[in-house]
Amino acid sequence: MSDPSEQHHQARPAVPVLHEQRLDEVLGAAPEPGRERYRPHRVGMVWRSKAFRVGAVAVALLLCGLIILALVREQTGTEGFLVGLGLAVLPVPLLMAAFRWLDRVEPGPWRNLLFSFAWGACAAALVAIIANSFATRWIATATADPASADTLGATVIAPVVEESAKAAAVLLIFLFRRREFSGVVDGIVVAGFTATGFAFTENILYLGNAFGEDQQLGSSGLASVTAGTFFVRIVMSPFAHPLFTVLTGLGFGFAAVSARHHRARRIALPLLGLALAMGLHALWNGSASLGPYGFYAVYGIVMVPAFALVTWLAIWSRQRELRTLAAELPAYAAAGWLTPAEPSALSSMRARGVARDLARHWQQDRTGGRAAARAVAEYESFATSLAGLRRRARHGAVGPDFGARERELLHHLWQRREIAAPALTHAARLTSRPGAHRNLAPPPYGSGYGYGPGYNSGHGPGYGYGSGHGPGYGYGSGHGPGYGYGPAPWSPPPGHGHPQPQPYGQQPAQPYGQRPAQPYRPPPGYGHGAPHPPHGHRRPH
Repeated sequence: MSDPSEQHHQARPAVPVLHEQRLDEVLGAAPEPGRERYRPHRVGMVWRSKAFRVGAVAVALLLCGLIILALVREQTGTEGFLVGLGLAVLPVPLLMAAFRWLDRVEPGPWRNLLFSFAWGACAAALVAIIANSFATRWIATATADPASADTLGATVIAPVVEESAKAAAVLLIFLFRRREFSGVVDGIVVAGFTATGFAFTENILYLGNAFGEDQQLGSSGLASVTAGTFFVRIVMSPFAHPLFTVLTGLGFGFAAVSARHHRARRIALPLLGLALAMGLHALWNGSASLGPYGFYAVYGIVMVPAFALVTWLAIWSRQRELRTLAAELPAYAAAGWLTPAEPSALSSMRARGVARDLARHWQQDRTGGRAAARAVAEYESFATSLAGLRRRARHGAVGPDFGARERELLHHLWQRREIAAPALTHAARLTSRPGAHRNLAPPPYGSGYGYGPGYNSGHGPGYGYGSGHGPGYGYGSGHGPGYGYGPAPWSPPPGHGHPQPQPYGQQPAQPYGQRPAQPYRPPPGYGHGAPHPPHGHRRPH
């Protein structure tokens, strides 16, 4: 049995490095809680005060919202505006939920998504209304043909102006929130929220105008202009604007995972995505001028297949994130940062959900259960970011702050491991095939979670926390044995199959017969891992 006081003096494992060469200068261990202050390299930082920047953006978006509100109300009237608002809001929760579901593997912060939606609904919509109206009037004056000016404005001017205005939100997050924009899924989600906001404002305008036209004609019911507009824009094609802008988001997403030395590719991919978005938008707007069946032909031949292709690509990218977890995290499990079963659990959405439920139900009160589930969810998110960071490092798509970012993520995992690791380990056993983990070796040195007799308060087995080879304290409903999870002793007994600590700068041993990954030799300045700290380093609570 280990002394409980040893739990506070265990050193962190060494960080597995991506290359074989021993480095002369190494980075220190992650600091204690409260001292971790990661500052990424900021691109084009103009404002020095974060509060000032946030306030300035909020005020600008608010002003745009007030102006667009006044313009739409002026065109539709108060009654038309209210009707349009009530109908246009219907698809918004569904679209936001779909994009948020896609982002479940590594959820992005809500502040980015709310900014994207507000940008699309306020700033991009305001730019589109002003620019489209000015361009259409100029063309009508120059050609003396208002009908041709409207057609040209809808098929040429509107796609260029609107897609450029929406792409600005994706560009801003790509530049100023680079840590949170790490792949294809992030590009799809940010672009989708931006386009959802834009379509929301545009639908208010179209539906409000349709209602005003019905008021003048006296029509109502299914034969009204409002019903037809609602069917086309809300029922048939709520995904139209998100589909266009997602093409731009895909370009930025592929640029985010491209190697940093491929500068031409990182610039060309977003421009290509923007060009495809403009082209598809122009085809969609011009379908009405292709004859009585032009709209249905474009809808069935182009829009539906394009939507299916983008949906497949989005789901494939989501699954790829899970495969990245299964491929990259075993290196950290071999070094002792994770238990052997965690990579399997973290790469399964089902096991993730089970782990959060276990952590919630293992607590005695509802407040503690919510906090435990939140800690597991944060642990899963940080582990996903760590796996993605390591994968991008293998492809040369990380910056010189890679080492600091890796240490920060490991620091966050270490703070939550006492709650998250037991839940994920048990979830892996519950969700795996029978016998899949039957021969799991004890966890790596200094970070494992053992089983021991627990204390229960009812009539059945309970689960709890305890020393890895000693008694645990469980929550259950019986007087039978419980299972206690707790840190294993620093020096495991011989013959248990624990991987030995690797000297810094050498490849760690691969667990359970896995093939070692190909060594990565990054440019100088990153690829550094934290060395094995002295034995007396205190672990954060």
